[in-house]
This record gives sequence, structure tokens and C-alpha cells, in this order.
Amino acid sequence: MMAEENKNLIETYKPLIIIFIFITGISLLTSAANSVFDLHKFMNNFMAGFFLTFSFFKLLDLKGFAESYSTYDLLAKKVNVYGYVYPFIELALGIAYLTSFNPFITNLTTVIVMGFSSIGVIQSVIDKKKIKCACLGSIFNLPMSTITITEDLLMVAMAIVMLTAFS
Repeated sequence: MMAEENKNLIETYKPLIIIFIFITGISLLTSAANSVFDLHKFMNNFMAGFFLTFSFFKLLDLKGFAESYSTYDLLAKKVNVYGYVYPFIELALGIAYLTSFNPFITNLTTVIVMGFSSIGVIQSVIDKKKIKCACLGSIFNLPMSTITITEDLLMVAMAIVMLTAFS
């Protein structure tokens, strides 16, 4: 029974798992220059890959993403255009991490955007709403779950760790 549940969980989240492994692998490879692992470089590369990849999937069907996102995001529920702007915010964050643009502002923006976004996700999971997660746009049918919360809060945590390097 447990093996069947794990199989279903893996099958359900297969796209997310593959993307996570891919981004983690590339981040590990690019952050080990001169055979020395640099945690901050790893996190920076991971966040660049995360935001660029996730914005890509959202931009494949911008309207579908915006509609799905507005079912749980607090701001997108009230300001419809935010669902259309959000993938571009992620794209800008990805480019900012990739180019090391003003790391303090980039990390602070990430904490604010992802922290606020996670509020709607947490509320939806607590309320046991059976809604589609828009994290990979409308291309994949992923359920809203604690995995979505983990994804959002991981970005917040890494941005906070990187912010502390600048204080």
C-alpha cells in the first residue's frame, strides 16, 4: 500500500522532480569552480535556474497561468493583471540572479514576492482546497500541496541566507 502511494506521488510530481534534479545538478556543477564548492554560488545558480525555468512554463500559456493563479494567490484574486505580470517578475528575478544584479535588492525582492505568494498557497493547503498548482503554468496538472509550500519557502529561505551575507 505504501509503495503504491509513493509510486502515485512520484508519478504525480514527476515533472517537478525532474526539473528540481536538473536545476540542482546544473547548480552543483557551476558552483564548484576550481574543485571548491561555494554554497552562495550554488544558491544563486539554483535560484536563477528555478526562476528562469518556472517563468518559462508559465509564459507558455500566460492566460491559463493567470486564471489558475488567481484561484489561490491573494493579490491575483483582487488584481487580475497580477497573474499576467507574475511570470515576468519571476523572469526578471531569474535574470537578476543569473547576472548577479544587485544581490541585496534581488534577494529582498525574492523574500517579499515568494513570501507573499506562499500565504495563498498555505491557506489553500490548510483549507484542503483541491485546486491545480500553477507553479509550472497550465502545462502540467499538479495539485496544490505541501510540496508547493516547500518550493515557495525554500526560495524565501535561500534568499534570506543570501541576504545575511550582505549585512
